[in-house]
Amino acid sequence: MKAFTNLKIAYKIAALLLMLGAVTIGLVLNSVSTLKHVDKEYDYLTGTTLPNNTELARAYQGVIDMSLSGYQVMYYPGGSERSREAIASELDSYKNAKSRLESIAKSEPYSASAISPIVADLDALHKLTVQAIELGKVDRNEEAGKALATADPKAKAVRAELRRFTTERAAAATKKSAELSDMTSSAVTSMLVTGLLGVVLAVGFGIFIARRTIIAPLMGLESAMRTLAEGNNRIDVNGTDRGDEVGAMAKAVLVFRDNAQEQERLTAAKAQADAEQKMVIETVSSHLESLAHGDLTRPINTEFTGSYVVLKDNFNAAVTSLSDLIQSVTESVRSISSGSTEIEAASEDLARRTESAAASLEETSAAVAQINDRLRTGAEAATRTVGRADQAMVTVGTGRGTAEEAVSAMGRVAESAKGIDSVIEGLDKIAFQTRVLAMNAAVEAGRAGEAGRGFAVVADLVGQLAMRSEEEAKRAREQLTATQNDVEIAVGAVERVDGALVGISSDVSAVHEMLNGLAQDNQAQAAAVQQIASAIGTMDESTQQNAAMVEETSAAARSLNSEVRVLGERADSFRTQARSGSHAAAPVRAPRPVTKAPAKPRAAAPAPKVAAKSPRQSSEHVYQSPIKPLPAAAIPSLVRKSDSWDEF
Repeated sequence: MKAFTNLKIAYKIAALLLMLGAVTIGLVLNSVSTLKHVDKEYDYLTGTTLPNNTELARAYQGVIDMSLSGYQVMYYPGGSERSREAIASELDSYKNAKSRLESIAKSEPYSASAISPIVADLDALHKLTVQAIELGKVDRNEEAGKALATADPKAKAVRAELRRFTTERAAAATKKSAELSDMTSSAVTSMLVTGLLGVVLAVGFGIFIARRTIIAPLMGLESAMRTLAEGNNRIDVNGTDRGDEVGAMAKAVLVFRDNAQEQERLTAAKAQADAEQKMVIETVSSHLESLAHGDLTRPINTEFTGSYVVLKDNFNAAVTSLSDLIQSVTESVRSISSGSTEIEAASEDLARRTESAAASLEETSAAVAQINDRLRTGAEAATRTVGRADQAMVTVGTGRGTAEEAVSAMGRVAESAKGIDSVIEGLDKIAFQTRVLAMNAAVEAGRAGEAGRGFAVVADLVGQLAMRSEEEAKRAREQLTATQNDVEIAVGAVERVDGALVGISSDVSAVHEMLNGLAQDNQAQAAAVQQIASAIGTMDESTQQNAAMVEETSAAARSLNSEVRVLGERADSFRTQARSGSHAAAPVRAPRPVTKAPAKPRAAAPAPKVAAKSPRQSSEHVYQSPIKPLPAAAIPSLVRKSDSWDEF
C-alpha cells in the first residue's frame, strides 16, 4: 500500500483503469470466443448444409427429368429432333444428379454412407432408362414401354430415398439453428451480467483507493492552506514525505509557510530602510532645489549610512565639477566672443565680393551664350547652303546628261538624213528613167498612128508625172540639206551648252568646297564657344555655391555670437565658490554691429536659405559649422580693403 501511495495520481488512475480494462477484456474475450463458435457453426450451416439441401432438391428434379426423357424418346419418332433432344436431356440429367450427390458426399464426409446407396440406385435407373431409350430410337415402343415400366419403381425408390434424406437434413438444420440461437442468447446474457458485476466491483475498488490515497490528503492540505491564508504562519504541513502529486503540493504549501515567515521578517526590515531612504530623499531634494536655482555653494554635509554614502560623495563631487565647468565656460565665452566677431566681419566682406564675382560671371555667360547662338545659326545657314550647292551640282549633272542625250539624238538624226538623201537620189534616178521610158513610149505611139494615140496620151501623162517627181525630189533634197545644216548648228549649240555646264559644275564644286569648309569652321567655333559657355556656367555655379557657403558662414558667425552671448548670460546666472566672496564677473560684451553694403544684384543666383536664430534659442540647437575657425592673427589678411577681383 505504501508503494501505491507514492505513485503519481496519473499512475494511480492508470492502474485503476488497467484493472477495469483487464476485467472488460476478459469478458470480451469470453464472449468473442462464444460468438466465434456460433459464427463458425452458422457459416457451415448457411455455406454448406443449406446449399447441399438445395443440391439434393435439384438431384431429385434430375431423377424426374430422366424418366420424362425416356418417355419422350418412346413418344417421338426415332431419329427425330425431339427424340435426340430427349436422349441428350436424359444423359445431362443423370450426370448433373450424380455430380451433385458426389459433391455433397465430398463436402460432408459424414453423409457419404447415406449418399452411396442413392448413387448406386441412380446408376441402375440410368441403365434401365438407356435400355428403354435404345428401343425407342428404333420405334420399338412396346418393348420400350415395358422397359420403362421396369424402371419406374427404381425411379420412385430413388426419389423416395432423396426425399427422406432431404427431409432429415432440413430437420437437422432447423434444430442446429435453434441451438445456435440459444447459445447466442446465453452468451449475450452472460456477457451483460458478468460485465456489470465486473464494472461495479472495479468502480467500487477505485473509489475506495481514491478516497484513501488522494481525496483525504487533499482535504488536509486544503485545511492547512486556509489556515495559512488567515495569517497563521505557525502550522504543521503533513504529507511532505509522499512521492506523488499530493506530496508535491504539501511541499509547496510548506514553501508558502516559509515564505510567509520570511516576508514578515522582510517587512520589518523594509520599514527601517524606508525611513532612511526618506531622510536621504528629503536631503538630496533640498540641495537639488538649490542647484536648480543656480546655487553651487551648498554641498551635502548630513551624515548618510550604508550605500547612500556613495550618493552623497557623488553629489558633492558633481557640484564641485559643475562649479569648475561653469567658471571655465565663462572664461572661454569671453575668448570666443572676440574671435567670432572678427570671423563674422570677414565673412560678410567675402560674401559681398563673391556675389559681385558671381554677377560678372553670369553676365559673361549670357554674352557667350548669345555668341554661341549666332555661331550655331551661321553654321546651320552654311550647312543649308552646302545642301543647296549639292542640289545645284545634281541639277548641272542632270543638264549635262540631257545635253549629251540631245547631241546623241541629233547625231542619229544626221545619220538618218544621210540615208534619206540616198533614198531621194534613188527616186530621182527612177523618175529620170521613167521620163525616158515615157518619151520612148510616145515615139512608139507616134509610129503607131491613130491606134497609138491613147497610148501617147498616157505616155505624155507619165512623162509629166516623172518630171514632177524629179522636181519634188529636188525640193526634198534642198529641204533635207537645210535640215542637216540646222542639225549641225543645233549640235554645236548643245555642245557649247555642255561646255558651259561643265564650267558651271566646276565652279559649283569649288563653291561647295568653300561652303563646306566654312560650315566646318563655324561648327568648330560653335563647339569651342559651347565649351567656353559650359566652363563659364560651371564657374558661375561654383561661384554661386561659394557665395551661398560664405553667406551661410556669415550667418553661422552671427549665430555663434548670439549663442556665445546667451551662453555667457546663463553662465553668469550660476553662483560659484569663486564668486561668493567677490564682485560678479563682467558680462560678456555684445558683438559690434557689422554693416553690410549692398552687393550687385544677380539675375539667376538663388537666395541662400539661412534661418536666423533668436538670441533666446536653446544652446542645444546652436548651429555647428563644419569649417574649423581661423586663428585671430589670420583674419586681418582676409579683410584687406585693397583686394580686388582684377588681381584675382
